[in-house]
Amino acid sequence: MDNKFDVIIVGAGPGGYVCAIKAAQEGLKTLIVEKEYYGGVCLNVGCIPTKALLKGAKVYDMIQHADMYGIDIKNLTDVAPNWVKMQERKAKVVDQLTKGVEYLLKKNKVTLVKGEAKALDKNTIEVNGNKYTCDNLIIATGSVSRNLPLPGFDKATADGFVISSTEALSLPQIPKKLAVIGGGVIGVEFACLYRRLGTEVTILQGLDTILEMLDKDVREEMTKLLIKNKVKIETSVKIKEIKGKTIIYDNKDGQEVKLATDYCLVSVGRAPVLTGFENIGLNIGERKNIEVNDQCQTNLPGVYAIGDVVGKAMLAHVASAQGIVAINNIKGYQDKIEYNKIPSCIYSHPEVAMVGLTEEQAIKQNIQYKAFKFPLKANGKALADGETDGFVKILCEPKYGEILGAHIICATATDMISEITLCMEIEGTIYDLAKAVHPHPTLSEIIMEVAHGLEGHPIGI
Repeated sequence: MDNKFDVIIVGAGPGGYVCAIKAAQEGLKTLIVEKEYYGGVCLNVGCIPTKALLKGAKVYDMIQHADMYGIDIKNLTDVAPNWVKMQERKAKVVDQLTKGVEYLLKKNKVTLVKGEAKALDKNTIEVNGNKYTCDNLIIATGSVSRNLPLPGFDKATADGFVISSTEALSLPQIPKKLAVIGGGVIGVEFACLYRRLGTEVTILQGLDTILEMLDKDVREEMTKLLIKNKVKIETSVKIKEIKGKTIIYDNKDGQEVKLATDYCLVSVGRAPVLTGFENIGLNIGERKNIEVNDQCQTNLPGVYAIGDVVGKAMLAHVASAQGIVAINNIKGYQDKIEYNKIPSCIYSHPEVAMVGLTEEQAIKQNIQYKAFKFPLKANGKALADGETDGFVKILCEPKYGEILGAHIICATATDMISEITLCMEIEGTIYDLAKAVHPHPTLSEIIMEVAHGLEGHPIGI
């Protein structure tokens, strides 16, 4: 094999494999190196398997509430989630997608190498004792779950009591009790998953609120709905240690609490993986991330970094977008990524999606804005579906109607956000959203309703 390439990509997650396919399609001789599995964390132990299990939990929850839809189930005690079959379905979904990724790479004539890469310099890597050179190196090594350096945590991890999101996807059985340390995106998703399966869930959050990155209105609504669904939430706690299967912490009043539980899921963020690239002169940030500009370029000419290792926004679709931006710049297209136009999603119950500024950010940055919020309970499709929790909220610039941010909490929020993202990308306004005819009855009509509200004349309320 000729070991000289135009592009070498290290890491075959959603950033790396999309980047490799794009590079090959642009006529670049491309090599991709993967040490574990194609598709990375997202396809194997993250986004996809989580959603497969969440769907099973949703079906089970709907059966539990079938009577509200006019369906009589005479003996609900005979209805139970089959964890083994849910795991089997999850595995099939993952297997199909990961094989699809490998197929697409080969179809596009990308050279695949299995193993752990080490950079010898900015143009040379070594894998399994073999050296490969390139004109452009793209680092897409991803991230790993952070742990807590507190008494008892290392032993509890070794004993299988403290788990990360990876282990939480494949527990031997549905636990009766689960404690979640961390009230961010991953913590809330797993809280929703296991609560719908009947687990007693407690979220322990160090800050004074969960989901602190969200707009205040969404944050408060999600907190209210989690509590309504019997998820216990404790904020402003200080975790002290673990003894056996007991978490010891101080609550917000300073009182010591001992919480016995079956498992403790630690969800306190993820750390970039720099292994193999520490000694080639890259600029490293405070969070141990590789620093890049908006073209995904590092400080080293011809070296790019994408995905979680960059630490900008640890989302699969961000990694994929960065991969395409990197290749476009290698080809001389002068592309860049605009993080303020990238949506974020939470696959909770109900779902949450946002793009652009929160109201708090607009106030802090002294940006003039107006906001309007339309509730799901005023929408015909939501009423017919029996899913009326939530709202759509949009912020816009008051003079010209430029969209500054959008925040959705509803059953299909993660699908609905794309319309607003597109509108922001093409510099559309609320007047465009209001003028576009939305089909009836759909939840998407709410976006049109909010736009009318921002114009000053809401139709549906």
